[in-house]
Amino acid sequence: MKIYTNSGSKDTRSGFGAGLTELGKSNNNVVALCADLTGSLKMDDFKANHPERFFQVGIAEANMMGIAAGMTIGGKIPFTGTFANFSTGRVYDQIRQSIAYSGKNVKICASHAGVTLGEDGATHQILEDIGLMKMLPGMTVINTCDFNQTKAATLAIAEHKGPVYLRFGRPKVPNFTPDNGAFEIGKAVKLTEGTDVTIVATGHLVWEALEASKVLNDSGISAEVINIHTIKPLDKEAILESVSKTGCIVTAEEHNYYGGLGESVARVLSQNKPTPQEFVATNDTFGESGTPAQLLAKYGLNSAAIEKAVKNVLKRK
Repeated sequence: MKIYTNSGSKDTRSGFGAGLTELGKSNNNVVALCADLTGSLKMDDFKANHPERFFQVGIAEANMMGIAAGMTIGGKIPFTGTFANFSTGRVYDQIRQSIAYSGKNVKICASHAGVTLGEDGATHQILEDIGLMKMLPGMTVINTCDFNQTKAATLAIAEHKGPVYLRFGRPKVPNFTPDNGAFEIGKAVKLTEGTDVTIVATGHLVWEALEASKVLNDSGISAEVINIHTIKPLDKEAILESVSKTGCIVTAEEHNYYGGLGESVARVLSQNKPTPQEFVATNDTFGESGTPAQLLAKYGLNSAAIEKAVKNVLKRK
């Protein structure tokens, strides 16, 4: 099986910052708006180099979404930046009415998603955002796995016409995808070939899926690991092709199993090829304070949980 190595752990939010910096140099229509979290969103470099294209709106997220929507009318490409909780739940009405309904070309960039936000606790650890955003007609939903992929996705969404939700995180995580690799919206990436079980993962859990696949391989279980970076539109063909070979599937995400990746995959399977499926996700719960590693373990969102889910689904083939 193909083995992936960590080239040096980095936070995915810094991948966003690096992508935004590059866009600042290459695309004069890109503007950035932030809700009092410039440092946390790694937008400082864009602000320093393009002060005329950076707008600090303060702790006024709803206003930020309205301003961003208005800027698109003049041909600008606004990138909004704040925590995922404040990028979605706090401003859902503004996104629905001012951005999604009229198909405005706004890029909603959301950091500190999931329980890996850590010690800030449940009030900041949104686990419902993918569900909220994927239900909006015309909204593209992307959840990247490492620094390199987040940078690539940031560049790619600037070229995409229409509203986008780009989700990433706070902690340093393994960086294992190619540097300056291509990012194709809506196209899954097959990381390992396998014959016994399909594991589709998104975000921080992609690395956990790869780690699980190594342990499973040592025990004689061949796992096919697929990185689903785009949850909407979902790469149905990649999923169906894989389960046609393996006969069962595990979905893994740092999100509530209501409304997330697993639910989207289940819909595809039920409509096209009913297949045994196990979910690795939070079980209808809020988070709590703790280190990212502690919380991933407690809520069953690590490689050990994926290994367990694989063994359970294999019994149902």
